[in-house]
Amino acid sequence: MRLGLYSGTALLAVAALLTVAPASAKDIKVCLITGKTGPLEAYAKQTEAGFMMGLEYLTKGTMKIGDDKLEVIVKDDQLKPDRGKSLLEECYGDDKADIAVGTTGSPVALAMLPVAEERKKILIVEPAVADSITGDKWNRYVFRTGRSSFQDALAAAASFPPNEDVALGMLALDTAFGRDGVKAFKDALASIRPKVQIVADEYAAGNTADFTPFAERLFNALKDKPGKRVIGFIWAGAHPMAKFVDMKPERYNIALAPGGNILPAMNAWKAFAGTEGGIFYYYDFPMNPLNDWLKAENQKRFNAPPDFFTAGGFAAAAAVVAGITKAGGTDTEKLIAAMEGLSFETPKGTMTFRKDDHQALQDMYHFRIKKDAKDNDLLELVATIPAKDMPLPIRVPK
Repeated sequence: MRLGLYSGTALLAVAALLTVAPASAKDIKVCLITGKTGPLEAYAKQTEAGFMMGLEYLTKGTMKIGDDKLEVIVKDDQLKPDRGKSLLEECYGDDKADIAVGTTGSPVALAMLPVAEERKKILIVEPAVADSITGDKWNRYVFRTGRSSFQDALAAAASFPPNEDVALGMLALDTAFGRDGVKAFKDALASIRPKVQIVADEYAAGNTADFTPFAERLFNALKDKPGKRVIGFIWAGAHPMAKFVDMKPERYNIALAPGGNILPAMNAWKAFAGTEGGIFYYYDFPMNPLNDWLKAENQKRFNAPPDFFTAGGFAAAAAVVAGITKAGGTDTEKLIAAMEGLSFETPKGTMTFRKDDHQALQDMYHFRIKKDAKDNDLLELVATIPAKDMPLPIRVPK
């Protein structure tokens, strides 16, 4: 009888030890949604490549945060808002994702924001740009590593001389990205370059084949204006600037200002030596160890420098790793507390999530197209525009 009693006591002791043993490592599920089907396929592929390389670098190749293994679930929203919304619901529901990242198109990202709020899960927006994402459509579960329309606008505005009169016409994509971009540009110019006035704006669908009516309306609005005359673009996908060139805007003394874009698009701009603008990222501008590694690895793996959205994908990965590390896990409330005000390193340098609207504050760049520009070697740095010098307004609901 004693032996039986002793054995039972021993079993109870073992069971007690098991209950106080450290919890085993778990998988951290991250859902990455991009628009890989459609005209922004190149952007989506860069984002995914940069995100995966970022996780690789930041985890030293282990794909672990502490003892927890990272699992990345990739989905294609096909640039359809309803599909993007459904995929995010699937991520949080069926896939049990701890955190989500996405997406490429602003209309899709805007459709996804309420899902994060309903599910009470973090959504890191990358690379969608519309101001309303961290403005009137924002909720507390949304963080954005991608730059906003207003950050783009401030960088573009800073590329104009401070005391020069400029009449500006704008062609923008007829989406939230394009319309938010023009509105932000008007506000940014009023803030830091009041002598630059947008006198006409036109909006076109992404699949527009004939830009003649848009160009002619802009030419007519600008041709009699005093001072410098410029047409600017806020565009995603195949760029229309070459078609504007064919219509000879120089006959009205009108210059074109394309703004930053991915390398395949900018390679067509070699003839515009001396043209200046603002850009989110160009591989040769930031000087830091993360960008050095990214340049070397992207060249090795893809035989090209890292591009606009590659750096953005890496930045989103940096936010995931830094946020989960600081929070000590994936509990949503702990993540929000950890990520508000969080500074983290990216290939662009330091980014900081502003507490008020969770927008990542970040440096931007003023570029000039080189005189001897070659494919993938196009831009020279005029100036880095520090995050602290950009008067980025807070527009979230009160």
